[in-house]
Amino acid sequence: MSAYDMQKTDLATRLARIEGQVRGIARMVEEDRYCIEILDQVSAITKALQQVSLGLLHDHLEHCVVDAVHAGGSQAQEKIDEATSAIARLMRS
Repeated sequence: MSAYDMQKTDLATRLARIEGQVRGIARMVEEDRYCIEILDQVSAITKALQQVSLGLLHDHLEHCVVDAVHAGGSQAQEKIDEATSAIARLMRS
């Protein structure tokens, strides 16, 4: 079971909204809209994707990592390392 199973509807709604925003940017480019207007929309999408990422990370920590830590053993350290790597990737983007 995924950590985000309980929030799948909200996640799907957010991603659909982001998808619509991306299509909107494509239309803006086709219509030769002003560059700054397009950049503003790109910024909005970037922030929306960051919020999705943070939500997924939160759920992963709250469920997968906590469960692994409670179970103990090498799996706990693996999940902590995995989460740390994911955070590092998010910080680079």
